[in-house]
Amino acid sequence: MFDATTILAYKGKNKAVIGGDGQVTFGNAVLKGNATKIRKLYDGKILSGFAGSTADAFNLYDMFEAHLENTKGDLLKAVIAFSKEWRKDKVLRRLEAMMIVLNKEHIFILSGNGDVVEPEDGAIASIGSGGNFAISAARALAKHADMDEEDVVKESLMIAGELCIYTNQNIKLLKIED
Repeated sequence: MFDATTILAYKGKNKAVIGGDGQVTFGNAVLKGNATKIRKLYDGKILSGFAGSTADAFNLYDMFEAHLENTKGDLLKAVIAFSKEWRKDKVLRRLEAMMIVLNKEHIFILSGNGDVVEPEDGAIASIGSGGNFAISAARALAKHADMDEEDVVKESLMIAGELCIYTNQNIKLLKIED
């Protein structure tokens, strides 16, 4: 999908965690290895990650934060309103971009096509070029290892970094705890 990044989010029993690698590529060259592709929104109550260009990320984050403010932080209402606006905007809907947003109650994948996808398991979501590697590892670790949410996200992204040429192992994490 994107030769750009890997973002993985896990909404567990104790924590909501999102992580991303730090690699920025341009064609077949690595431009930067320590980029930050995740952030906290709405006074730290919402976690988000982005796969796509940086300029698009800032534009979409601002747009999404406005919807969070309008809905007083109701993530479900905000993602629906945001998705409608993103889809209706003739320029923005053509962006090759995706977002993951989550809190302790919900986790969603958003796209300019109007997609609002809650993962089937309601707990783990990934986007980006290494997303399938990361989600496979996360599902296996969550099911079979005695690890907390942060460790699952970090180790899964490390595995993706071993397999995907567009993903490195410079992992950054954000979390929301009780």
